[in-house]
Amino acid sequence: SGRHRVPRATAQLLAPVGDPEKVICVGLNYHDHCQEQGAKVPKEPLIFSKFPSAITGPFDDIVHPQDTSELDWEVELAAVIGKRGRHIEEEAALEHVLGFTVANDVSARDWQMRRNGRQWLLGKTFDTFCPLGPAIVTREAVADVHNLGIRCSVNGQRMQDSSTRHLIFGVPALVAWVSRFVTLVPGDVLLTGTPAGVGVFRKPPVFLKRGDEVQCEIEELGTICNRVV
Repeated sequence: SGRHRVPRATAQLLAPVGDPEKVICVGLNYHDHCQEQGAKVPKEPLIFSKFPSAITGPFDDIVHPQDTSELDWEVELAAVIGKRGRHIEEEAALEHVLGFTVANDVSARDWQMRRNGRQWLLGKTFDTFCPLGPAIVTREAVADVHNLGIRCSVNGQRMQDSSTRHLIFGVPALVAWVSRFVTLVPGDVLLTGTPAGVGVFRKPPVFLKRGDEVQCEIEELGTICNRVV
């Protein structure tokens, strides 16, 4: 009707999913990301998680913890579950997906790779380590989720520039795989992995510092932009 519109400039967009039951993540899921670190292509999806408390808005600040000196970026396609399921067949998996959004899997590499017994959780789940948004684009509105440009820039410099066609395991395969172990419920968020170009594997490595601006963009889904503070 137009009677309930708010000017975008006067509104603060929150994450489109604020308190999901689960935030499920996938590691080493782009061919080019495996190549940049000399890792073998996984035969099965590599699954880890973030706590929902890591989620923050699409334009909110990323808080740089005092506990890390190796803060890194990871632009990712995120799928949002819309239909409950367990032991989902891959052929029916997309029926369980409401839609897609943009995520930044912010990572403290020292905690991910060397601390905490090399288990990834703590390095991935500091508060504000999962900017999400700017909206959920419904599955039907995306022509081909496995053929979208995916990019990340830091202070205007392009760091990641790839395509979701380089995913090793596509969204249906991931939904089917995860549902072998846990029941997926509406609102669950599934981060599908990041392409090449992260800071830790650059020569020399590049890490985020306070004052940096990180912009993550996926074709057809939109852009999120977060300042490191």
